[in-house]
Amino acid sequence: MKIIKKVLLVLLILLVVFGIASLFFINSLKPDYEGTKELKSLSAESNVYYDTYGIPHIYAENEEDAFRTLGYVHAQDRLWQMELLRRVAKGGLSEVFGKDLVATDKFFLSLGIDEQSKKTVSEIDKETEMVKLSQAYLNGVNAFIEDGPTPIEFYLTGLDKTPFSLVDIYDAVGYMAFSFAMAHKTDPLLTNIRNQLGNAYIKELAVDSDSSTVWIKNYTDKTTDSIPINITASVTKAMEKLPIPQFIGSNSWVLAPDKTKNGKVILANDPHIGFAQPSVWYEAHVNTPNYEKYGYHMAGIPFPLLGHDRNLAYGLTMFENDDIDFYFEETNPSDSTQYKTESGWESYQYVSKTIKVKDEKDIEFDYKKTRHGPVLNKIANQIKGEQPVAMSWIYTQVSNKVMDALYGISHAEDIKEFEAALPKIHAPGLNVMYGDAKGNVAWWATAKLYQMPDGISTKFILDGTTGKEEPLRFLDFTENPQAINPPWNYVYSANNQPDSIGGMLYPGYYLPENRAKRIVTLLDEKDDWDKESVSNMTLDVTSSVNPELVTELIKLVDISSLSEEQLVQLDALKNWKGNYPLENTSATLYHRCEYYVLKNTFEDELGKEQFKQFLSTHLLKRHIAWGTAKEIGLWWDNVHTKDKVETRGDIALKSFADAWTSLVRDFGPDPSNWTWDKVHTIEHGHPIGQVAALRKYFNVGPFPVHGTREVINNMSFPYDSTGFYKVSSGPSTRRIIDFSDIENSISILPTGQSGNPFSKYYKDQAEMFVRGEFRKMMMNKQEIMDNTNSQLNFVPNQ
Repeated sequence: MKIIKKVLLVLLILLVVFGIASLFFINSLKPDYEGTKELKSLSAESNVYYDTYGIPHIYAENEEDAFRTLGYVHAQDRLWQMELLRRVAKGGLSEVFGKDLVATDKFFLSLGIDEQSKKTVSEIDKETEMVKLSQAYLNGVNAFIEDGPTPIEFYLTGLDKTPFSLVDIYDAVGYMAFSFAMAHKTDPLLTNIRNQLGNAYIKELAVDSDSSTVWIKNYTDKTTDSIPINITASVTKAMEKLPIPQFIGSNSWVLAPDKTKNGKVILANDPHIGFAQPSVWYEAHVNTPNYEKYGYHMAGIPFPLLGHDRNLAYGLTMFENDDIDFYFEETNPSDSTQYKTESGWESYQYVSKTIKVKDEKDIEFDYKKTRHGPVLNKIANQIKGEQPVAMSWIYTQVSNKVMDALYGISHAEDIKEFEAALPKIHAPGLNVMYGDAKGNVAWWATAKLYQMPDGISTKFILDGTTGKEEPLRFLDFTENPQAINPPWNYVYSANNQPDSIGGMLYPGYYLPENRAKRIVTLLDEKDDWDKESVSNMTLDVTSSVNPELVTELIKLVDISSLSEEQLVQLDALKNWKGNYPLENTSATLYHRCEYYVLKNTFEDELGKEQFKQFLSTHLLKRHIAWGTAKEIGLWWDNVHTKDKVETRGDIALKSFADAWTSLVRDFGPDPSNWTWDKVHTIEHGHPIGQVAALRKYFNVGPFPVHGTREVINNMSFPYDSTGFYKVSSGPSTRRIIDFSDIENSISILPTGQSGNPFSKYYKDQAEMFVRGEFRKMMMNKQEIMDNTNSQLNFVPNQ
């Protein structure tokens, strides 16, 4: 008995020692938010005041010291995120996550982002202020890598920390640029549909611009092959494996003084990005005697993409223009190293790459390129057929000045300086929203736009052999859609179709009018907006389009075949206002019905795989309201029923029955249990949280959340057969900048400021975000000091 007691005592002591050691280890991994640290190359002391939510307010004597400090504090909260983001373009994700990411690495290596980044860095002037500040930021990042604690993710994956360089900054920008693109999901799919079903079916899809929808208005006072090619499947699969968020859409509006209660400009912006943990933005307030900016930074990028100061504010949405084109190439039948052009045969360029794979041997792969870009046939195994298909992307084909643009807009002091920086953004296509203390409001669509020959649609794979389907010219920036101080006293963007200048509509993958229609309706009816009413508008969850769609379809349902309970719910649906509170049941029934309308309309012609691809496109979103309004059409008929031609009414009735059956199966026969909170949830997934045992330690959520697809509070989700709507993207921040009270402007992040799971700022904003709450973006130094949670000082390295 004594021996057992001794053994138990020893075990208890070991357990206590292990627990204490674990606590010390965990504590050693936390970011340092207070104390004094030496920082290499610092010329004078800098001070960082952390507010209640872990936002750093940096005060330094000069900009280089400020950006060096920013690099350090950014890295200590987000180094893991920085590491993943720089690896995408380099094809380095398989080294972290194993063989499942090989296809993703192959695809991103073939895009040529990393090659273009290296070329750009080799040619830039190292003495420009942009480069000097970028290098100062990198020095701060690398100082943390050298001296700071190693984030837990590096231990779990076995990765070593390595220094960052200018190439890494450009690689991060390149990933952002491709993440906006939609062509890879749409063009090859439409080509397949045309080849398989014919042009008649294409004409009944919302492919082209719809003149009946709400457009963003301009204002200025200045006068093949028939073999199915599964590029969509392959690229979608590669993108789905990414362990970092993708850029999706966004809202923004800027109100001129005549639209506001206090006679000053108000800017609202909520960029829609894939939800993940850490969330995409890192907030920082940077101050020097000659510079101040409260900004939102992407991991590894020194200049804020969103920002404001006391003079001006700016935000972004996605332009959704078409900057990727696919081309059929033709290989020389007598020399496989050549491809056809209008001036003869040219040689393919061959590229060899090596991918490091965790716990596996390195993978060597090669691909070939034409004048248009990489040939995707050997990159993606899903692509069938021998005819080469090349992808042309504007980002890698012209000089890259995006970092110069980000420096320019973050350092502009007025609207003229701000606008002067915008032509340097060639890709990604962005709607840049602007407002200032002088009362100016503006919107510019920034991108290197190009004009195609008449009659050529870039929504299909083009002929790369003749030279007749190549861009004719680049447009001058002055021809881009824009509005500066329009007489209707506001500008806005909701990723919808922009109007044109010169009578030409720019091709793109614009989202439907749903959010735009609601934004315009609300803004037009009110001229006394203030910060509170604007913040409430960002939380609006009412769709003006969905109830119209319901009304259209209910007319088609034969009520004689319905049960009493079904009639009650159908009547409730008819009176539904298109809103999405958590306790609502009509919203749940509506989305089940909508999914089955789409399934019963398209799956018979497209097949299961292509239907799944179709569901992921903006084209499908635009088609929902537009296509459902068509009384007669080819798509309504089920091609598998040979003895009957289905009508829109048949599809509506079957879809209602299918939706009802699925809801009874999932929640029982009592419709009061079919509430929106049971199907619409948000969880912010961390890459390490994909391991089931670690999910609760790294992921944030899940939470039931109001909102839905294509409302202002755009809590978006993909449709699939499950009938459960796990939110995949939405507001990556909500910002309200009010120039009548700039020091009390407000914002919120979806989870928290820190990406370190041991930080108290890892998820402290998550429930506030779900509840629609905001917090102050403090700018007054005395208030900041009075509300400082902790202070971190940096002194020059001796």
